[in-house]
Amino acid sequence: MPKISSIGTYTPPFSLAQSNIEQLTKELFQHKISKLERLLKVFENGEIETRNFCVPPDWYREDHTFEERNELYIELATKYSVEVIQRCLTNRTFLSNDLSTEDIDAIIFVSSTGISTPSIDARVMNILPFSDQLVRIPIWGLGCAGGAGGISRAYDYCKAYPHAKVLVVCIELCSLTFQKDDYSKSNLVGTSLFADGAACVLVCGDKVELEQSMYLPHILGSGSKWMPNSENVMGWNVKSGGLHVVFSKSIPVIISTWLGPFIHEFLSKYNIQPDQIGNFVAHPGGKKVLNAYEEALQLTKAHTNVSREILKAHGNMSSPTVLYVLEQFMHKEHTANTYGLMVALGPGFSGEALLLEWRK
Repeated sequence: MPKISSIGTYTPPFSLAQSNIEQLTKELFQHKISKLERLLKVFENGEIETRNFCVPPDWYREDHTFEERNELYIELATKYSVEVIQRCLTNRTFLSNDLSTEDIDAIIFVSSTGISTPSIDARVMNILPFSDQLVRIPIWGLGCAGGAGGISRAYDYCKAYPHAKVLVVCIELCSLTFQKDDYSKSNLVGTSLFADGAACVLVCGDKVELEQSMYLPHILGSGSKWMPNSENVMGWNVKSGGLHVVFSKSIPVIISTWLGPFIHEFLSKYNIQPDQIGNFVAHPGGKKVLNAYEEALQLTKAHTNVSREILKAHGNMSSPTVLYVLEQFMHKEHTANTYGLMVALGPGFSGEALLLEWRK
């Protein structure tokens, strides 16, 4: 039963109030989008107060080529990866002693907001002293589902190799994909919602012995679900200027009708009922998405409170966001054998779920 042994997150340096982002968006799209004033209400209705970005506000007023955006992505994704890995491996809340990167057996690097070959993990290995036999597993294209998906793949790896220590690193720089000449509603909604973030989780197999005294989430199992012919629900359109967001207004409706059967079927494999879930670790895709979670799984606002707080303070950072939620749950005091459910949804259209149990 692999466990999540530590976590580290990083908040990019430029913090903006949602009201200021709305004003900047109004400035950039004035006279270019019809009924802009009405559409801008999405900023106020999303229950987001602040978001953090890797570049200052003036960057969005300028034109940027795909090449320029991607070079900046590679530079900053590498820098932020180093930061969160170090925070994760030296986090005294969960680890009694620091871990060395040389002790890590595999790294799963998750991102969908830039392109790099070799992938960012290889670049990080030239900065931090990882073993030259480190197993590298880069994952691209899962979007918001990537955080949960990455932990699922770490779980699989640790089941096969119970002595393994695996890092899951999620970096998304959504702000670098902003297109000021894209006047679609999808772009406007994305501009009101997405932000930048970075997170790293340490997953350890059963045979790993670490000195830890607190209750931590052990992974009982994972599940994936895919919806046929749903490529247009969310994702990217790749054009000459970069990545253009695809964001369907039907997402909350899809969640309401599709998520419930997926989760009920997943939990039934372990003879667990939804009302046994004490910690609901949900990726906060947006206010409507959280409402849809509650409707589909008969949850109360108390179940989604932590996800709502992360959305309020950070917006939707894509794949790292669910790990920010997980971090908050890991800092709470837990009793033995409390069940948790981690859920995230992303392009495909697809879902990733993990059943957790807090134990020593």
